[in-house]
Amino acid sequence: MNRSDRRETMELEIPFGSNCVRLSGFEWLIVAVVVSALFYCVPILWKHIEKLKPGPDYRLPYSLSDDYWLFSRYCQWACSREKTLVIGDSVVWGHYVSKENTLSGYLNEVAGRHKFVNMGVDGIHPVALAGLLRYYGRDITDKDIILHFNPLWTSSKKHDLQIEKEFNFNHPKLVPQFVPNIPCYKVSSSVRIKSVIERYISFFSWTSHLKRAYFENPDLPRWTLEHPYENPLKNITLQLPASDGYNWSGHLPWYEKGVTKQDIQWVAIENSLQWRFFKYSVELLRKRGNRVLVLLGPFNEHILQRGSINTYRQMKKKIEAWLKQNNIPYYMPEALPSSMYRDASHPLSEGYVELARQLFKSAYGGSD
Repeated sequence: MNRSDRRETMELEIPFGSNCVRLSGFEWLIVAVVVSALFYCVPILWKHIEKLKPGPDYRLPYSLSDDYWLFSRYCQWACSREKTLVIGDSVVWGHYVSKENTLSGYLNEVAGRHKFVNMGVDGIHPVALAGLLRYYGRDITDKDIILHFNPLWTSSKKHDLQIEKEFNFNHPKLVPQFVPNIPCYKVSSSVRIKSVIERYISFFSWTSHLKRAYFENPDLPRWTLEHPYENPLKNITLQLPASDGYNWSGHLPWYEKGVTKQDIQWVAIENSLQWRFFKYSVELLRKRGNRVLVLLGPFNEHILQRGSINTYRQMKKKIEAWLKQNNIPYYMPEALPSSMYRDASHPLSEGYVELARQLFKSAYGGSD
């Protein structure tokens, strides 16, 4: 038998003979257990390595607005203390003011102690907020909460996510991926499935945190292509970005920035997708034993034309009726003076001072 014949005979006699190692079913089970343990333990261990020590008037870094793993950590920190959580979008976060000049910052000043925590997330519209609270805010139980509703999200069908044309909106990973359908959200099934998996397996949200915090958000393979001679481990400094980073474009009211009055085509509140999900958030928080106070606005009515103002006020009445019907405490302030607004919904520092004073007096009777 020549050498070629012997080789063919050996290949027939030894199945998978080219493999260096073959694992049995039991060995594959051990591998699965080890990998699963790593998936579970690594994000937990990382919390002890990368310290999160929020100081007074802390808020999530602007550059990490879509870092939901960090939001979850912040929730755990806040909920382990006797704090009132102020939850909402950039109006709560304080888009045009420093962290000390936000609504929660001035509420703390009025209260005389650091009782209120800024849980605002920049750009978090109500549909996304519902997902954030459901999947990443599980620790928020048995807490006092001020939940802000910004009417801006019902100011057009586009803001309400009801148009059919695709556009890039904030926080797409948090919206329902399959049911109910979001008309303008048109991505592949693989992208949707990846978003769903990330909600339930913290390892994947942790890896997203690493990319956002230390690699300016690109995928690691892309980063290595752009930085072929750099060690990626050097980027992991364990130092999170500062909790400020607000949009400073001059502390001027809206009318001094050249903004004109607007004829807003409000979405009927009973047909609004954003309002539907805001109600879901209220109900979810209450089911978890939280005591929720809803803060509506205050929207800048000075920027509206007459017809838009009338429609807006009718919408407020319908919202108020729902809150009363469901025995939900609320505060619905009148519009602040025109000079206290930066745009349609964001107050300037003076506006936050006045809003905090009114809200504290309404909710707490002027005493702590």
